[in-house]
Amino acid sequence: MKKIKITKMQGCGNDFVIVDYPEFEKTGMKADELAIKLCDRHYGVGADGLIIPKTDTKDTDLGWEFYNSDGSTAQMCGNGMRCFAKYAYDNKLVDKKAFSVQTLAGIIKPELLENGLIKVNMGKPILEDKKIPFWGERKITVLDKEFDINPVSMGNPHCVIITEENPMELAQKYGPVIEKHEYFPEKTNTEFVKVKSRMEIDMRVYERGCGITLACGTGACASVVACVLNNLTENKVKVNLLGGPVFVEWQGSKDDTQQDIYLIGSANYSFFAEYIL
Repeated sequence: MKKIKITKMQGCGNDFVIVDYPEFEKTGMKADELAIKLCDRHYGVGADGLIIPKTDTKDTDLGWEFYNSDGSTAQMCGNGMRCFAKYAYDNKLVDKKAFSVQTLAGIIKPELLENGLIKVNMGKPILEDKKIPFWGERKITVLDKEFDINPVSMGNPHCVIITEENPMELAQKYGPVIEKHEYFPEKTNTEFVKVKSRMEIDMRVYERGCGITLACGTGACASVVACVLNNLTENKVKVNLLGGPVFVEWQGSKDDTQQDIYLIGSANYSFFAEYIL
C-alpha cells in the first residue's frame, strides 16, 4: 500500500494540498494527475489546488509548482502563496521570514509579519492587452447581459466587472461563460466587484480551472487595481471575499501603473495526514 504525507492549508477558505517533492516522487504520477486525484472533494483530500515546493532553484530562495484542481497549471495564486510561505518557514525550507519564490509569474516575495499575517509582494499588475493576454473590446456580451470589463493580469489573467448587482449571483451565472470567452485565449478568472466605500469592496470570483472559490488573492489584487484606475477606491482597500477579508495596497494610478501591489492576509493549517494512493 503506497502512502504519501500531505499538508492541508487554507487562506480565507481558498484551500490547498501541499506535498513535498520527495513525497511527490514516491507516487510515480504526473503532477497534473496527482492534483486531480488529491483535489477531488469526494474521492480525494479536497482542495482548490496542489502545491509542490521546490528547493533547487538558482536565483531565488525557493520555487513552487502550482496546479489547479482540474490539473491545469496556474502562474500565480495569492492565497496559495501565503500558505506556501507559512509552510516553508515552519518546515525550515527557509530560515528567514522574508524570502523570494520562483513562480510562472516571475519572482514573488512573501513576508511573515509579527502579527501572524503574511504580506506578499505580488509584483506589478499587467495592463497591456497582449501580455494579459486579452483580445477584444472593453465591453462583453454574455448570455443575456452586457458588461463593462477591466482586463488585468497578476501573472494570470483576470476579467474584473464592477457592479451594483449581487456579485455572487453574477459569478455563478456568468463566470463559467466568461472564463472561456474568445477574448481570453488562455481563459480567465472573473471577479464581480461591488464597491462599499472608498476603503472597502465586496468581491466574488469564478476561478479559471476551479469554478466558484471562497477566495482569490490575485483576483483581489486585480479588483483593487481596476477600482483605483476607475477612481472608485483609495490605494489601501479591504476586500471582502466569501471566505473572509484580505487587504490590498497599491500606490499606482492612471499616470503610474508600474507600482508593486501587496496582498496581506492569513494562512492556516487544516490538518496533516497520510494519503493512500
